Amino acid sequence: MNTTDATWRLLEAMQIYFQGEKLEALVFILPAGLLSLVFGIWLLTDHPDAFARGVAIPCLAMGLLMTTVGGVVGYRTPTQVTQLQAALQAAPQATLAAEVERMDKVNRAWKYYLVLWAAFGAAGLALRFALASDFAQGLGIALVFYAGVGLLVDGFAERRTHPYGVALAMSLAPR
Repeated sequence: MNTTDATWRLLEAMQIYFQGEKLEALVFILPAGLLSLVFGIWLLTDHPDAFARGVAIPCLAMGLLMTTVGGVVGYRTPTQVTQLQAALQAAPQATLAAEVERMDKVNRAWKYYLVLWAAFGAAGLALRFALASDFAQGLGIALVFYAGVGLLVDGFAERRTHPYGVALAMSLAPR
């Protein structure tokens, strides 16, 4: 791969994108998942009432999911970057085309994540305010909390994709 301005911009954007992905996964998602698991277990063992069980279930489910996603994304990212850099050296155009396609899929998925988090929030609000059950109200409050967490995480992640996508497109464009 020649070292044109577009290439340097791409390499810089790639480092920023993947570094942000790794940091978000290891510094926020993974620890938040572990804390959610600890909190959920604590609620089940020390607070046996229905409200606490309602809060604990989403904490355990989302804690398991966040711990898994945070760990997998955080620890796979350096290898992914190394493989991508090697592929760019070996076959730049094919690698760029494949990466543009991958990032297009990533960017098309954001609207579905937004709908998912909105559904979590709406379901949580409905459970909290429409039902008198302590269990349902606890479940609702936890769903609203995780809707906010999901929107926060994906908000940062989505914004990180845009400069990287632009750099990819500029590098793929004919000169």
